[in-house]
Amino acid sequence: MNDKATIGVSSESDRILDQYLLAAALSGDRPSWDRLVQRWQSKLLRHAWRVLGDADLARDVVQEAWVQILRGVARLQDLVAFPAWAFRIVTRCCLRAQRRAGRDQCVADQLVSASELETPVAANGEFAAELALVRAAIQSLPAAQRSALGLFYLEDLSVAEVAVALDVPVGTVKTRLMHARRKLRAQLGEVTDE
Repeated sequence: MNDKATIGVSSESDRILDQYLLAAALSGDRPSWDRLVQRWQSKLLRHAWRVLGDADLARDVVQEAWVQILRGVARLQDLVAFPAWAFRIVTRCCLRAQRRAGRDQCVADQLVSASELETPVAANGEFAAELALVRAAIQSLPAAQRSALGLFYLEDLSVAEVAVALDVPVGTVKTRLMHARRKLRAQLGEVTDE
């Protein structure tokens, strides 16, 4: 089985587990709530960090989002929609936090957490150097493109789910992904040509 097929199976298993935990939690099983929160905390935090670029503010926003998620999840009619729905709540909380802080645009200081791109142990420093170049290229993207890219590639959401999560049309997500890929190709292509 190739890596892509393995990733797809793992991703599907994760989605099924999340749906099970959500159903159990909705029926009153407290340990399922705890496990669901534990599984989703880092995902929601990474998304908030990508949108805001501020780790402390991202933590506050995710805490606020969890309150809304836990209060509103019983109204969620399709458990399959949970990932996009939860990311959308975080996105909206991020936008409110930006307005409260008087920010007109996303901060781009801290962009990619070390946990987003796990670094396998390499026999030499070549992989680490290449990973640093990729991280720097991602950091240079505008927040809207960075968020779409992260949700699509790192969180394994479909384009339609990313659109729901970011509260934008599907076409906007496709455009953001296209521009992000072009920018990354251009930046990383320049580096590899050197």
